[in-house]
Amino acid sequence: ASRVTKISQVPWEYMKINRRLHLSKVKHSKFNESGQLVAFHLTSACIFSLFQEGYISNPRSLWENYPHVYLPFQVKFFYLCQLAYWLHALPELYFQKVRKEEIPRQLRCIALYLVHIAGAYLLNLTRLGLILLLLQYLAEFFFHMARLVYFTDENNEKLFNVWAVVFVVTRLFTLTLYILVMGFGLPRVENQTLDPERGNFFSFLFNNILFRMSVLLLVCLFQASVMWRFIHFQLRRWREPSFLSPSPGYHENGVVKAENGTSPRTKKLKSP
Repeated sequence: ASRVTKISQVPWEYMKINRRLHLSKVKHSKFNESGQLVAFHLTSACIFSLFQEGYISNPRSLWENYPHVYLPFQVKFFYLCQLAYWLHALPELYFQKVRKEEIPRQLRCIALYLVHIAGAYLLNLTRLGLILLLLQYLAEFFFHMARLVYFTDENNEKLFNVWAVVFVVTRLFTLTLYILVMGFGLPRVENQTLDPERGNFFSFLFNNILFRMSVLLLVCLFQASVMWRFIHFQLRRWREPSFLSPSPGYHENGVVKAENGTSPRTKKLKSP
C-alpha cells in the first residue's frame, strides 16, 4: 500500500513543480514535453547499451553479412517499441490539446522519426539504424535537459552550450557513418545477386554507383539543412541574449530530432 501511495504522489509532485515555476501555458506545455522526452531518450539509450553487440567497437559489423534479416528478439522488440512510441504521439496531439501553431512542427518531427526508424527496419539496415538512433537521442537528451534547466532558471543557459557541442559531434558522426556504410561497406558485400527471398534487394541496388551517390547526396543535403538551422539558431541566440527559440534540427533531427524551444520573451508594456 505504501508503494502505491508513493507512485501516486509522483504526478502531484510534478504538478507542484510546475506551479512553483509560474510558467505560461506555452512554456508549461514545453516543460511537460521536455520532461517526457528526457525520460524517453534516456531510457532508449540505456536499453540500446544492453544489446548493441559490439556495433560501436567493430564498425565492420554494420555491413558484414548484409542483409540483416534475422534479428535478435531484443533488437526487433526495440524497433517495435520505437515505432509504437512515435505512432502514439499522433493521437497525443489531440488529447494534449496542442496549439494549432505547434501541430505542423510536431507532425514534421514525428514523421521524420517514423520514416527513419521504419526505413532502417524495412531495408534491413537495423544495425546502422541503432547507432544513428543512439546519436540522435544523445543530442536530444541534452537539448531537452537544457530546456528544463532554462525553465527553472532563465539566466542559466550553460547546458545549451554543452548541447551545442554534442549536437555538432553527433552530426559529424552521423554523416561519417552514412558515408562509411553506404559508400564503402554495402557495395563490398559478397552476395550482390538479386534474391528477394533473402531480402538482398537493396544490397543489389547498392552495387549501382548511381543509386549510392543519389542516396549519399540526399543524406548530405538533409544534414546540411540541419546544420544550417543550428547555425542560424546559435547566431540569433548570441545576438539576442533574451532569445531562446526552437531547436534547429530534428534530433529529429529528426531524426531528428524537437524543433521548437522556448518562445522569445516579450517585454511588458507599462500602462500609461
